[in-house]
Amino acid sequence: MGAIIAQGLGKAYKQYRSRWARVADWMLPGRPRHALKWVLQEIDFTIRPGESVGLIGVNGAGKSTLLKLITGTTQPTVGAVTLHGRVAALLELGMGFHPDFTGRQNAVLAGQLLGLGVDEIEARMPEILEFADIGDYIDQPVRVYSSGMQVRLAFSVATCVRPDILIVDEALAVGDVFFQQKCYSRIERFIQAGTTLLFVSHSAGTILNICDRCIFLRGGRVAFDGAPADALDLYQAELLGRADQAPDAIQIHTAPAQPVAREHMHALAGKTGSITTPAADCVGVRLLDRHGHERATLVADEPAALQIDYLLHEGVLDPHVGFKIRNRFGATLFETNSYCMRRAPGPAAAGAVLSASFSLNLSLFPDEYTITVGLGAGGHGEGSFEKVLNYLHEVHSFVVAPNPASITWGGLVNLHPQLQFSVR
Repeated sequence: MGAIIAQGLGKAYKQYRSRWARVADWMLPGRPRHALKWVLQEIDFTIRPGESVGLIGVNGAGKSTLLKLITGTTQPTVGAVTLHGRVAALLELGMGFHPDFTGRQNAVLAGQLLGLGVDEIEARMPEILEFADIGDYIDQPVRVYSSGMQVRLAFSVATCVRPDILIVDEALAVGDVFFQQKCYSRIERFIQAGTTLLFVSHSAGTILNICDRCIFLRGGRVAFDGAPADALDLYQAELLGRADQAPDAIQIHTAPAQPVAREHMHALAGKTGSITTPAADCVGVRLLDRHGHERATLVADEPAALQIDYLLHEGVLDPHVGFKIRNRFGATLFETNSYCMRRAPGPAAAGAVLSASFSLNLSLFPDEYTITVGLGAGGHGEGSFEKVLNYLHEVHSFVVAPNPASITWGGLVNLHPQLQFSVR
């Protein structure tokens, strides 16, 4: 069974003022002529046998460096990593494939690097080729491969024997959707058989589906280690809070905020990863049924409305309101905002209450759901904002009850199929 233990792990790189300082540092003992740039500091965690752990963080947070330390491709400046079990790592496309060797030759070499004998690799070659599914290209030089073909062969070789520890770093994002499904199916079988997984991805859905724990890196340190949904909320809050906002004007909550009463309105508090600023407060989130009555339980496949209210403490020239619906596992089923809907309320003055009412066709499977709401300023691109004024995770929950008048269906969303028969 595989396990990963990181104790006091840190990695720093030397920075020199000039090339001559580098030469002097090498040649002349005594006073160092470099400064240390710390990429990772004080990394401590234990991944137990059979755990599936996600690793997330914005670009530059230290994810790739941490994986290199774990796999031994670079050495730590301080601390240590202990591995128990055979490791298969897919960190970069090609796994060091030689461009002038054929895919078959590279498969043999890669298998040997994983500790397999030549005879064992040859015995598993039909399975490797079947999974990679690159046809006659297997006997062509790797330099003519596309990036997708390289990752197909690399993943197939790395997982031809179930490892004790499997480490994957975003490589699967290159393959097509059918190959990704094959890979995730194999990963799930490995997990069920006891393989320890460390998975790096920017895909929230993937992290939620295959990981039971998630580590969030921020600035080279472990900012959170726990439930994947909470880690993803913090990660998203960091992404949203980076755009042109002063550090003292934004607050990212790692615990539920305290509600504040405001003249006949109840201010709302978001969960982990919520963002608040002095510019606005969310003072109301209500779900209304088809008759306009506020409900916590709604009937599937019937009209509904979501009303969101904000009290503005500062004037906003271009405000926009949005929402997100997630299921009990934290997977996003739907999200949009007024900018993406090409609707703008226009400028709003300080002291105003901005209300947005979204009409919905609630075509969700009967279950429990949560609502995340947000207020941004200055919409641009495909739904980005110059500033995030308020963003509250899971401030409201609701239940969808079965509709006896609807068809019987399964899945997440009712597509309202229409059926016609023709018999000839």
